[in-house]
Amino acid sequence: MFFKRVLKNIDYIMVFIIALILSYALLIIGTAKTSTEWVSKILVQKGIEENILEYLWQAGIWKRLSLINMHLVEKQLIWIILGFLLMSIIIYISYEIFSRHCRQIYILNLMLLASVLFLGYEAMGAQRWIHLGPFAFQPSEFSKVLFIISLAGFLSSRVGYLDRLRDLLPCFAYVGVPTLLIIMQPDLGTSLVFIAIMFGMLYAAGARPALLGGILGSAVTLAVGSVWAHFKFGTWVPLQDYQLQRLTIFLDPWKDLQGAGYHMIQSQIAIGSSGFTGKGILRGTQSLGQYVPIPESDFIFAVLSEQLGFLGALLLLTLYIVLLFRILNVAMNAKDTFGMLLSVGVASMFVFHVLVNAGMTIGIMPVTGLPLPLFSYGGSNMIANLLALGLVFNVQLRKQKIMF
Repeated sequence: MFFKRVLKNIDYIMVFIIALILSYALLIIGTAKTSTEWVSKILVQKGIEENILEYLWQAGIWKRLSLINMHLVEKQLIWIILGFLLMSIIIYISYEIFSRHCRQIYILNLMLLASVLFLGYEAMGAQRWIHLGPFAFQPSEFSKVLFIISLAGFLSSRVGYLDRLRDLLPCFAYVGVPTLLIIMQPDLGTSLVFIAIMFGMLYAAGARPALLGGILGSAVTLAVGSVWAHFKFGTWVPLQDYQLQRLTIFLDPWKDLQGAGYHMIQSQIAIGSSGFTGKGILRGTQSLGQYVPIPESDFIFAVLSEQLGFLGALLLLTLYIVLLFRILNVAMNAKDTFGMLLSVGVASMFVFHVLVNAGMTIGIMPVTGLPLPLFSYGGSNMIANLLALGLVFNVQLRKQKIMF
Protein backbone atom coordinates (compact mmCIF):
# COMPACT_ATOMS: atom_id res chain seq x y z
CA MET A 1 0.00 0.00 0.00
CA PHE A 2 2.80 2.42 0.91
CA PHE A 3 4.72 1.86 -2.31
CA LYS A 4 1.56 2.20 -4.41
CA ARG A 5 0.92 5.64 -2.94
CA VAL A 6 4.54 6.63 -3.42
CA LEU A 7 4.42 5.56 -7.09
CA LYS A 8 1.24 7.54 -7.58
CA ASN A 9 2.35 10.81 -5.96
CA ILE A 10 6.13 11.05 -6.29
CA ASP A 11 7.74 13.82 -8.38
CA TYR A 12 8.70 11.84 -11.48
CA ILE A 13 10.53 14.76 -13.07
CA MET A 14 12.91 14.85 -10.10
CA VAL A 15 13.31 11.06 -10.21
CA PHE A 16 14.12 11.25 -13.93
CA ILE A 17 16.69 14.02 -13.44
CA ILE A 18 18.40 12.09 -10.63
CA ALA A 19 18.52 8.96 -12.82
CA LEU A 20 20.05 10.96 -15.68
CA ILE A 21 22.76 12.47 -13.46
CA LEU A 22 23.63 9.06 -11.99
CA SER A 23 23.79 7.40 -15.42
CA TYR A 24 25.92 10.23 -16.76
CA ALA A 25 28.21 9.89 -13.75
CA LEU A 26 28.74 6.15 -14.28
CA LEU A 27 29.90 6.80 -17.84
CA ILE A 28 32.43 9.45 -16.78
CA ILE A 29 33.61 7.49 -13.71
CA GLY A 30 34.30 4.48 -15.94
CA THR A 31 36.46 6.57 -18.24
CA ALA A 32 38.08 8.79 -15.59
CA LYS A 33 40.50 6.60 -13.67
CA THR A 34 42.32 4.95 -16.53
CA SER A 35 45.85 5.04 -17.90
CA THR A 36 47.61 4.11 -21.09
CA GLU A 37 49.14 1.15 -19.22
CA TRP A 38 45.75 -0.14 -18.07
CA VAL A 39 44.08 0.32 -21.45
CA SER A 40 47.08 -1.30 -23.23
CA LYS A 41 46.66 -4.37 -21.02
CA ILE A 42 42.98 -4.61 -21.94
CA LEU A 43 43.78 -4.26 -25.64
CA VAL A 44 46.39 -7.04 -25.45
CA GLN A 45 43.77 -9.26 -23.80
CA LYS A 46 41.48 -8.50 -26.73
CA GLY A 47 44.23 -9.43 -29.17
CA ILE A 48 44.86 -5.85 -30.34
CA GLU A 49 48.57 -5.07 -30.68
CA GLU A 50 48.53 -1.63 -32.32
CA ASN A 51 49.71 1.56 -30.62
CA ILE A 52 47.41 2.48 -27.74
CA LEU A 53 47.04 6.19 -28.50
CA GLU A 54 46.60 5.54 -32.22
CA TYR A 55 43.93 2.94 -31.46
CA LEU A 56 42.02 5.29 -29.17
CA TRP A 57 42.23 8.06 -31.75
CA GLN A 58 40.95 5.89 -34.59
CA ALA A 59 38.51 3.61 -32.75
CA GLY A 60 34.80 4.35 -32.83
CA ILE A 61 32.84 5.28 -29.72
CA TRP A 62 31.50 1.76 -29.14
CA LYS A 63 34.98 0.23 -29.28
CA ARG A 64 36.26 2.77 -26.80
CA LEU A 65 33.31 2.18 -24.49
CA SER A 66 34.37 -1.49 -24.27
CA LEU A 67 37.47 -0.25 -22.39
CA ILE A 68 35.49 1.36 -19.55
CA ASN A 69 36.88 0.69 -16.07
CA MET A 70 34.06 -1.59 -14.91
CA HIS A 71 35.59 -2.11 -11.47
CA LEU A 72 34.86 1.48 -10.48
CA VAL A 73 31.46 1.44 -12.17
CA GLU A 74 30.38 -1.72 -10.34
CA LYS A 75 31.49 -0.37 -6.96
CA GLN A 76 29.65 2.90 -7.57
CA LEU A 77 26.53 0.97 -8.60
CA ILE A 78 26.61 -0.85 -5.28
CA TRP A 79 26.71 2.49 -3.41
CA ILE A 80 23.85 3.83 -5.54
CA ILE A 81 21.68 0.77 -4.85
CA LEU A 82 22.42 0.97 -1.12
CA GLY A 83 21.66 4.68 -1.20
CA PHE A 84 18.28 4.12 -2.82
CA LEU A 85 17.42 1.44 -0.24
CA LEU A 86 18.21 3.86 2.58
CA MET A 87 16.33 6.60 0.76
CA SER A 88 13.25 4.35 0.78
CA ILE A 89 13.50 4.07 4.56
CA ILE A 90 13.82 7.86 4.89
CA ILE A 91 10.76 8.35 2.67
CA TYR A 92 8.73 5.86 4.72
CA ILE A 93 9.41 7.63 8.05
CA SER A 94 7.36 10.83 8.19
CA TYR A 95 9.64 13.86 8.41
CA GLU A 96 7.41 15.16 11.21
CA ILE A 97 8.96 12.46 13.42
CA PHE A 98 12.39 13.97 12.74
CA SER A 99 11.07 17.37 13.84
CA ARG A 100 10.20 15.94 17.25
CA HIS A 101 13.70 14.54 17.78
CA CYS A 102 15.89 17.36 16.48
CA ARG A 103 17.72 17.76 19.78
CA GLN A 104 18.65 14.08 19.86
CA ILE A 105 19.73 14.23 16.20
CA TYR A 106 21.94 17.23 16.99
CA ILE A 107 23.61 15.36 19.87
CA LEU A 108 24.02 12.27 17.67
CA ASN A 109 25.70 14.44 15.06
CA LEU A 110 28.16 15.86 17.59
CA MET A 111 28.97 12.36 18.85
CA LEU A 112 29.52 11.16 15.28
CA LEU A 113 31.89 14.01 14.51
CA ALA A 114 33.72 13.68 17.81
CA SER A 115 34.22 9.95 17.24
CA VAL A 116 36.36 10.73 14.19
CA LEU A 117 38.91 12.49 16.40
CA PHE A 118 39.37 9.29 18.45
CA LEU A 119 38.53 6.43 16.07
CA GLY A 120 39.32 7.91 12.67
CA TYR A 121 42.38 7.26 10.57
CA GLU A 122 44.33 9.74 8.53
CA ALA A 123 44.16 9.90 4.73
CA MET A 124 45.41 12.69 2.47
CA GLY A 125 46.39 14.89 5.40
CA ALA A 126 43.13 14.70 7.33
CA GLN A 127 41.57 12.38 9.90
CA ARG A 128 38.14 11.95 8.33
CA TRP A 129 37.51 8.22 7.95
CA ILE A 130 36.32 5.44 10.25
CA HIS A 131 36.71 1.73 9.56
CA LEU A 132 33.74 -0.62 10.01
CA GLY A 133 35.18 -4.05 9.31
CA PRO A 134 36.23 -4.13 5.65
CA PHE A 135 34.44 -0.85 4.93
CA ALA A 136 35.42 2.75 5.57
CA PHE A 137 33.04 5.67 5.71
CA GLN A 138 33.35 9.43 6.08
CA PRO A 139 31.15 10.65 8.96
CA SER A 140 31.27 14.29 7.82
CA GLU A 141 29.24 13.38 4.71
CA PHE A 142 26.38 11.96 6.78
CA SER A 143 26.82 14.79 9.25
CA LYS A 144 25.55 17.21 6.59
CA VAL A 145 22.19 15.42 6.49
CA LEU A 146 21.89 15.31 10.27
CA PHE A 147 22.90 18.97 10.40
CA ILE A 148 20.13 19.97 7.96
CA ILE A 149 17.52 18.11 10.02
CA SER A 150 18.61 19.53 13.37
CA LEU A 151 19.03 23.09 12.09
CA ALA A 152 15.58 22.96 10.45
CA GLY A 153 14.10 22.11 13.83
CA PHE A 154 16.12 24.80 15.59
CA LEU A 155 15.04 27.52 13.13
CA SER A 156 11.40 26.45 12.90
CA SER A 157 10.66 27.90 16.32
CA ARG A 158 12.50 31.13 15.50
CA VAL A 159 10.78 32.12 12.27
CA GLY A 160 9.75 35.76 12.60
CA TYR A 161 12.37 36.43 15.28
CA LEU A 162 15.53 36.72 13.17
CA ASP A 163 15.55 40.44 12.40
CA ARG A 164 18.50 41.53 14.55
CA LEU A 165 22.09 40.44 14.95
CA ARG A 166 21.50 39.34 18.52
CA ASP A 167 18.67 37.09 17.29
CA LEU A 168 21.18 35.29 15.05
CA LEU A 169 23.85 34.77 17.72
CA PRO A 170 22.18 31.60 19.14
CA CYS A 171 22.03 30.23 15.57
CA PHE A 172 25.75 30.89 15.07
CA ALA A 173 26.56 29.18 18.35
CA TYR A 174 24.34 26.21 17.41
CA VAL A 175 26.14 25.83 14.08
CA GLY A 176 29.55 26.67 15.50
CA VAL A 177 29.93 23.52 17.62
CA PRO A 178 29.68 20.92 14.81
CA THR A 179 31.62 23.23 12.49
CA LEU A 180 34.48 23.40 15.00
CA LEU A 181 34.55 19.59 15.22
CA ILE A 182 34.78 19.44 11.43
CA ILE A 183 37.65 21.96 11.36
CA MET A 184 39.53 19.89 13.94
CA GLN A 185 39.72 16.89 11.57
CA PRO A 186 40.72 19.11 9.63
CA ASP A 187 38.11 19.34 6.87
CA LEU A 188 37.85 22.94 5.73
CA GLY A 189 35.62 22.13 2.75
CA THR A 190 32.86 20.51 4.80
CA SER A 191 32.98 23.30 7.38
CA LEU A 192 32.28 25.76 4.56
CA VAL A 193 29.35 23.58 3.46
CA PHE A 194 27.88 23.89 6.96
CA ILE A 195 28.14 27.67 6.77
CA ALA A 196 26.55 27.75 3.30
CA ILE A 197 23.65 25.59 4.50
CA MET A 198 23.19 27.84 7.53
CA PHE A 199 22.97 31.03 5.46
CA GLY A 200 20.57 29.42 2.98
CA MET A 201 18.27 28.21 5.73
CA LEU A 202 18.48 31.49 7.67
CA TYR A 203 17.36 33.35 4.55
CA ALA A 204 14.46 30.93 4.07
CA ALA A 205 13.53 31.30 7.76
CA GLY A 206 13.07 35.06 7.33
CA ALA A 207 16.39 36.62 8.33
CA ARG A 208 16.91 39.98 6.61
CA PRO A 209 19.02 39.64 3.43
CA ALA A 210 20.87 42.89 4.19
CA LEU A 211 21.83 41.60 7.64
CA LEU A 212 22.99 38.24 6.25
CA GLY A 213 24.93 39.98 3.49
CA GLY A 214 26.63 42.26 5.98
CA ILE A 215 27.62 39.37 8.21
CA LEU A 216 28.90 37.32 5.27
CA GLY A 217 30.83 40.26 3.86
CA SER A 218 32.40 40.99 7.24
CA ALA A 219 33.37 37.35 7.70
CA VAL A 220 34.99 37.16 4.26
CA THR A 221 36.85 40.43 4.86
CA LEU A 222 38.09 39.17 8.23
CA ALA A 223 39.21 35.85 6.72
CA VAL A 224 41.03 37.48 3.81
CA GLY A 225 42.64 40.01 6.17
CA SER A 226 43.79 37.26 8.53
CA VAL A 227 45.40 35.28 5.69
CA TRP A 228 47.10 38.41 4.35
CA ALA A 229 48.42 39.29 7.82
CA HIS A 230 49.70 35.73 8.24
CA PHE A 231 51.71 35.85 5.03
CA LYS A 232 52.85 39.45 5.64
CA PHE A 233 53.60 39.47 9.36
CA GLY A 234 53.39 35.80 10.41
CA THR A 235 50.30 36.21 12.58
CA TRP A 236 48.51 33.08 13.77
CA VAL A 237 45.62 31.53 11.83
CA PRO A 238 43.78 28.29 12.73
CA LEU A 239 44.93 26.55 9.53
CA GLN A 240 47.91 24.49 8.49
CA ASP A 241 50.28 25.86 5.84
CA TYR A 242 49.14 23.30 3.26
CA GLN A 243 45.53 24.38 3.79
CA LEU A 244 46.44 28.02 3.27
CA GLN A 245 48.26 27.09 0.07
CA ARG A 246 45.21 25.26 -1.24
CA LEU A 247 43.00 28.21 -0.36
CA THR A 248 45.15 30.82 -2.07
CA ILE A 249 46.94 29.07 -4.93
CA PHE A 250 43.96 29.50 -7.29
CA LEU A 251 44.82 33.22 -7.44
CA ASP A 252 48.08 32.38 -9.25
CA PRO A 253 48.67 28.62 -9.66
CA TRP A 254 51.64 29.23 -12.00
CA LYS A 255 53.75 30.61 -9.17
CA ASP A 256 54.11 27.02 -7.86
CA LEU A 257 53.99 25.05 -11.10
CA GLN A 258 55.31 21.77 -9.70
CA GLY A 259 53.80 22.11 -6.23
CA ALA A 260 50.49 23.43 -4.93
CA GLY A 261 49.44 24.81 -8.31
CA TYR A 262 50.08 21.62 -10.30
CA HIS A 263 46.64 20.07 -9.87
CA MET A 264 44.76 23.21 -10.80
CA ILE A 265 46.95 23.85 -13.84
CA GLN A 266 46.41 20.32 -15.18
CA SER A 267 42.67 20.70 -14.66
CA GLN A 268 42.62 24.00 -16.54
CA ILE A 269 44.63 22.48 -19.40
CA ALA A 270 42.13 19.61 -19.63
CA ILE A 271 39.13 21.94 -19.73
CA GLY A 272 40.74 24.64 -21.87
CA SER A 273 41.81 22.19 -24.57
CA SER A 274 38.45 20.44 -24.85
CA GLY A 275 36.66 22.84 -27.20
CA PHE A 276 32.93 22.86 -27.84
CA THR A 277 32.32 19.11 -28.14
CA GLY A 278 35.40 17.71 -26.41
CA LYS A 279 38.05 15.22 -27.44
CA GLY A 280 35.79 12.19 -27.12
CA ILE A 281 35.29 9.35 -24.63
CA LEU A 282 38.64 7.87 -23.55
CA ARG A 283 40.54 10.33 -25.72
CA GLY A 284 41.38 12.95 -23.11
CA THR A 285 45.13 13.42 -23.05
CA GLN A 286 45.23 14.87 -19.52
CA SER A 287 42.93 12.31 -17.89
CA LEU A 288 44.19 9.32 -19.89
CA GLY A 289 47.76 10.31 -19.12
CA GLN A 290 46.91 10.58 -15.39
CA TYR A 291 47.83 14.25 -15.18
CA VAL A 292 44.45 15.28 -13.74
CA PRO A 293 44.51 14.45 -9.98
CA ILE A 294 41.83 12.28 -8.36
CA PRO A 295 39.97 12.23 -11.71
CA GLU A 296 37.11 10.01 -10.54
CA SER A 297 36.16 12.26 -7.62
CA ASP A 298 37.49 15.74 -6.86
CA PHE A 299 38.37 16.65 -10.46
CA ILE A 300 35.74 14.64 -12.30
CA PHE A 301 34.28 17.84 -13.80
CA ALA A 302 37.61 18.37 -15.58
CA VAL A 303 37.48 14.83 -17.00
CA LEU A 304 33.89 15.36 -18.18
CA SER A 305 34.79 18.67 -19.80
CA GLU A 306 37.89 17.30 -21.54
CA GLN A 307 36.04 14.34 -23.01
CA LEU A 308 32.70 15.94 -23.88
CA GLY A 309 33.60 19.62 -24.02
CA PHE A 310 31.46 22.65 -23.31
CA LEU A 311 28.30 20.80 -24.40
CA GLY A 312 28.92 17.91 -22.00
CA ALA A 313 29.57 20.26 -19.08
CA LEU A 314 26.54 22.39 -19.99
CA LEU A 315 24.33 19.31 -20.02
CA LEU A 316 25.36 18.37 -16.49
CA LEU A 317 24.93 21.91 -15.16
CA THR A 318 21.48 22.09 -16.80
CA LEU A 319 20.47 18.86 -15.04
CA TYR A 320 21.62 20.33 -11.73
CA ILE A 321 19.62 23.52 -12.35
CA VAL A 322 16.44 21.55 -13.10
CA LEU A 323 17.00 19.41 -9.99
CA LEU A 324 17.48 22.56 -7.91
CA PHE A 325 14.22 24.07 -9.17
CA ARG A 326 12.34 20.85 -8.38
CA ILE A 327 13.74 20.86 -4.82
CA LEU A 328 12.82 24.53 -4.35
CA ASN A 329 9.35 23.78 -5.72
CA VAL A 330 8.98 21.19 -2.97
CA ALA A 331 10.11 23.81 -0.43
CA MET A 332 7.56 26.38 -1.65
CA ASN A 333 4.74 23.85 -1.47
CA ALA A 334 5.68 22.20 1.82
CA LYS A 335 2.85 22.00 4.30
CA ASP A 336 4.91 23.39 7.21
CA THR A 337 8.02 25.43 8.01
CA PHE A 338 10.09 22.43 9.04
CA GLY A 339 9.53 20.70 5.69
CA MET A 340 10.32 23.91 3.82
CA LEU A 341 13.59 24.36 5.72
CA LEU A 342 14.61 20.75 5.13
CA SER A 343 14.25 21.21 1.36
CA VAL A 344 16.06 24.56 1.37
CA GLY A 345 18.91 23.02 3.37
CA VAL A 346 19.33 20.23 0.81
CA ALA A 347 19.19 22.77 -2.05
CA SER A 348 21.83 24.94 -0.33
CA MET A 349 24.12 21.96 0.13
CA PHE A 350 23.83 20.91 -3.53
CA VAL A 351 24.33 24.44 -4.87
CA PHE A 352 27.46 25.02 -2.79
CA HIS A 353 28.99 21.67 -3.77
CA VAL A 354 28.39 22.24 -7.48
CA LEU A 355 29.66 25.83 -7.48
CA VAL A 356 32.81 25.03 -5.52
CA ASN A 357 33.67 21.79 -7.35
CA ALA A 358 33.13 23.20 -10.85
CA GLY A 359 34.75 26.51 -9.88
CA MET A 360 37.76 24.69 -8.43
CA THR A 361 38.42 22.81 -11.67
CA ILE A 362 38.32 25.95 -13.84
CA GLY A 363 40.42 27.98 -11.40
CA ILE A 364 38.00 30.47 -9.87
CA MET A 365 37.55 28.71 -6.51
CA PRO A 366 40.01 27.33 -3.95
CA VAL A 367 40.86 23.62 -4.01
CA THR A 368 38.74 22.29 -1.12
CA GLY A 369 38.18 18.66 -2.11
CA LEU A 370 34.40 18.90 -2.21
CA PRO A 371 32.89 16.21 -4.48
CA LEU A 372 30.35 16.84 -7.23
CA PRO A 373 26.97 15.66 -5.81
CA LEU A 374 25.56 12.47 -7.34
CA PHE A 375 28.48 12.50 -9.80
CA SER A 376 31.81 12.00 -8.03
CA TYR A 377 32.95 8.50 -7.14
CA GLY A 378 32.62 7.55 -3.47
CA GLY A 379 30.26 5.66 -1.19
CA SER A 380 29.82 8.05 1.72
CA ASN A 381 29.12 11.05 -0.48
CA MET A 382 26.72 9.15 -2.75
CA ILE A 383 24.69 7.63 0.07
CA ALA A 384 24.53 10.96 1.95
CA ASN A 385 23.29 12.75 -1.19
CA LEU A 386 20.56 10.17 -1.77
CA LEU A 387 19.54 10.35 1.90
CA ALA A 388 19.25 14.13 1.56
CA LEU A 389 17.08 13.74 -1.53
CA GLY A 390 15.02 11.21 0.42
CA LEU A 391 14.19 14.03 2.85
CA VAL A 392 13.01 16.17 -0.08
CA PHE A 393 10.81 13.37 -1.45
CA ASN A 394 9.49 12.85 2.09
CA VAL A 395 8.36 16.49 2.26
CA GLN A 396 6.96 16.38 -1.27
CA LEU A 397 4.87 13.26 -0.62
CA ARG A 398 3.48 14.47 2.72
CA LYS A 399 2.06 17.63 1.19
CA GLN A 400 -0.38 15.38 -0.65
CA LYS A 401 -2.21 14.74 2.65
CA ILE A 402 -2.09 10.97 2.09
CA MET A 403 -1.95 8.52 4.97
CA PHE A 404 1.17 6.37 5.24
